[in-house]
Amino acid sequence: MTDSADSLPPAGDKGLIARRFRGFLPVVIDVETGGFDAQRDALLEIAAVLLGYSAERGWHRVETVASHVVPFQGANLDPAALEFNGIDPHHPFRMAVPELQALEKVFQPIRKAVSVQGCNRAVMVGHNPAFDLSFLKAAVARTGIKRNPFHAFSTFDTACLSGVAYGQTVLARAADAAGLQWDSRRAHSAIYDAEMTAELFCAIVNTWDRKVGIAGGKDPG
Repeated sequence: MTDSADSLPPAGDKGLIARRFRGFLPVVIDVETGGFDAQRDALLEIAAVLLGYSAERGWHRVETVASHVVPFQGANLDPAALEFNGIDPHHPFRMAVPELQALEKVFQPIRKAVSVQGCNRAVMVGHNPAFDLSFLKAAVARTGIKRNPFHAFSTFDTACLSGVAYGQTVLARAADAAGLQWDSRRAHSAIYDAEMTAELFCAIVNTWDRKVGIAGGKDPG
């Protein structure tokens, strides 16, 4: 799923995005799970949103990559969590794949974007991302993936950022404060929540960049 064919800077602009965040590429992640325990509960869905920058649009969504995930062997599925996110882990039309396949599908374009943008590593953007990062790291450990593109502990938390920017920490209310269209019927899908979190992050960063004079990923002055 791609929003714009010209969103990623061309080769001549390599490093533009990297300069804005000290060599990190911000990538928005949202997961849906079978509970709150990253070690015991199932990872059921993961979505990643890649971001780009242009002088005309500022920071914006570029591409969404997502996968439904087969619960790992022995995974716990909390009925309350499934009722909340509306996921039937055994539904035949989920088109779910094992964790290793799901992670590689999501990681491959992230690794490519890190390289194209001249960054050193991806940094997770999320709404209360400690939760998402814990499930991602647990799945990486279970599958034995060696090249996790994300920083091990650093994140950008849009709950904190929107609390400062808008006085709101709940995603739906922060999105509304940012002037975004929030659809409660689509909430608690990894794709929808990740894309709305990406829109919120971009709105905050673009507003800040305009206020302090950061343009094109360069330091002010």
